[in-house]
Amino acid sequence: MTLSLNRASSKRAVHCSICSEEEAAKMASLKEKLIGHLATSGEKHSNNKVTIVGVGAVGMACAISVLMKDLVDELALVDVMEDKLKGEMMDLQHGSLFLHTSKIVSGKDYSVSAGSKLVVVTAGARQQEGESRLNLVQRNVNIFKHIIPDIVKYSPNCVLLIVSNPVDILTYVAWKLSGFPMHRVIGSGCNLDSARFRYLMGERLGIHSSSCHGWVIGEHGDSSVPVWSGMNVAGVSLKELHPEMGTDKDKENWKKVHKDVVDSAYEVIKLKGYTSWAIGMSVADLAETIMKNLRRVHPVSTMVKNFYGITNEVFLSLPSVLDNNGISNIVKMTLKPDEEGKLQHSATTLWDIQKELKF
Repeated sequence: MTLSLNRASSKRAVHCSICSEEEAAKMASLKEKLIGHLATSGEKHSNNKVTIVGVGAVGMACAISVLMKDLVDELALVDVMEDKLKGEMMDLQHGSLFLHTSKIVSGKDYSVSAGSKLVVVTAGARQQEGESRLNLVQRNVNIFKHIIPDIVKYSPNCVLLIVSNPVDILTYVAWKLSGFPMHRVIGSGCNLDSARFRYLMGERLGIHSSSCHGWVIGEHGDSSVPVWSGMNVAGVSLKELHPEMGTDKDKENWKKVHKDVVDSAYEVIKLKGYTSWAIGMSVADLAETIMKNLRRVHPVSTMVKNFYGITNEVFLSLPSVLDNNGISNIVKMTLKPDEEGKLQHSATTLWDIQKELKF
């Protein structure tokens, strides 16, 4: 009798077990029905993360350019304007099907940037009508006082790439505020100036800009220095073919090419209100070299003290070898005396502004 009862209760237990499994199966979510777990996945960490601070026209041009190059597995956006920030993030997320980036996040809090390999800073104040350059710089210093320490807190080993203008001075400011070694603080500098120079050079010669080699160094802006002696196509020196190049005696007026480089940003701003696409592509070009450890040479803003007779701590663009730790080396260009003099003049101009800044 006892054996029968035990068998009956055992059958009931099996039946109840089957029922509970059936009920559990009915209650399972679609995801649970679809996915069979092979292993418990731990917390996912990004291997190639980039953060962009500032979601204005420049910041978003940087974002889309970085995404289209498939450089990252996580992109973070940071800004103080929460609605625009969320809107820009959602807009990018909705294009995920067309990207190879698994995660796009945003936040006002810098914790969202944690663990970044590269942090691109595009945030900053715009110059107001009648405002002095020094006043604009000081306003941006005050903004950087809030931005840079938070970046350092959450990504202490990152490379800092400064895009905000005036870029050379703000790269110096970021270096001072971050406490990073100088090789990990880079300004976008003359990477775009040189790209514009090579484009215009190519237009004159009827050759694609990638085959036209020329360098613009020094300050990003009005006092940048074109290195006429370094211009070549397929290793052929243009200065040797045309010795008057870059001088007032030049009948072909190649100096206008550099003038057009300097004026081009003003022209674009006059026509559309701001520049964005070219600087975005330029930043992605730098990001690619850093993230992929390519060791390509770029004219970017770096500490130039003790180069070319410069004695002050200023950042100007020189041809620099970039890798995944930032700047590893600087190429020592052979400059003409007038080119070296212009570089020194830029350095003095920047130092006169920097020494008045209040940190």
